[in-house]
Amino acid sequence: MFNSHTDLLFNMNTIENAKDKPLECPVSHKGRSKFKVWMKRVGIVGFFFFLIKGLIWVAIFMFGAEAIKNLF
Repeated sequence: MFNSHTDLLFNMNTIENAKDKPLECPVSHKGRSKFKVWMKRVGIVGFFFFLIKGLIWVAIFMFGAEAIKNLF
């Protein structure tokens, strides 16, 4: 893993320096689109899952409202 004592010390110093710095994204906040970041996280399958789920809820409310309207 480490070839010498010097490599071990260098690696420990690097780790200690990395602990002091906050994590940084390589792309600036200005250069990112919120939609693109969301799509990368969720993906196409997640997008279609939530799209279909939303459409089902719309249909439930529409048919529910129609059923209530027919009762009165």
